[in-house]
Amino acid sequence: MKIIVPATSANLGAGFDSIGIALNLYLTVEVLERQDFWQIDHNLGSEIATDENNLLLTTLFDVLSAKKTVLSAKYHLKMTSAIPLARGLGSSSSVIVAGIELANQLADLKLSPTEKLDLACQIEGHPDNVAPAIFGNLVVASTVDTVTNTIKAAFPNCKFLAFVPHHELKTVESRKVLPEVLPYKEAVAASAIANVLTASLLTGDLETAGQVLETDRFHEIYRAALIPELAILREIGHQFGAYGTYLSGAGPTVMLLCSDEKRPLLLEKIKATQLKGEIYALEIDTKGLRVEKNLP
Repeated sequence: MKIIVPATSANLGAGFDSIGIALNLYLTVEVLERQDFWQIDHNLGSEIATDENNLLLTTLFDVLSAKKTVLSAKYHLKMTSAIPLARGLGSSSSVIVAGIELANQLADLKLSPTEKLDLACQIEGHPDNVAPAIFGNLVVASTVDTVTNTIKAAFPNCKFLAFVPHHELKTVESRKVLPEVLPYKEAVAASAIANVLTASLLTGDLETAGQVLETDRFHEIYRAALIPELAILREIGHQFGAYGTYLSGAGPTVMLLCSDEKRPLLLEKIKATQLKGEIYALEIDTKGLRVEKNLP
């Protein structure tokens, strides 16, 4: 059995902790065999646990506990991820979603997508990454008083360029620079921008979406100083035809939305900056979480 979970990009500017998309980079978890202890072979580096302390298995145990289920068997697992760690592309969310599905499959919990999302939000805290990881495509979601509402929609036809800096930026560090409160007028203005962003995405108006996602007042104006690459790449986007540029999640990944025709030139110009990082040419994942089974 193989569990497949896509990378995600959250916020899209003003959609703070609410809007997310699934992208075609993947985490996979394979169930290899039963054995006397839990073991995870992975490609994530020596600092990531290979035993029951791994986030994949702590999530599985949390789900089993929540569902008052005991799993007597233990397994040898293989986890492979193409999602850069701690870069704002949902690396931890993908593991959480995979852990929920692993519990679902091994304990035959028969969880619905909504139940999986509720569990993921309890563990992650907000839905912007876990929702698109489960459902795929574009998801607009909110969690208030433990109740999560979601709208899934097709993302407008475009391409993505993700610049992933070599340096990490932990979410907890990125959140420290955010204000605890916003003045009423500022909150109204920020909310209005988010409303237009959502409407433009749902109606396929990428020109408007690109403009308003760059005017976010919820988080990017506070985090920009932590990610100098954002201003540089946004200016390249303005000069060479990107729809818009935004900080993916808590950063430090910077994402450009563009047409298929503009992407080669934008890629060339980004490479010419010689900024230290990797560039990924990405597209929307429309399937979200999925499971492949080896049938006889």
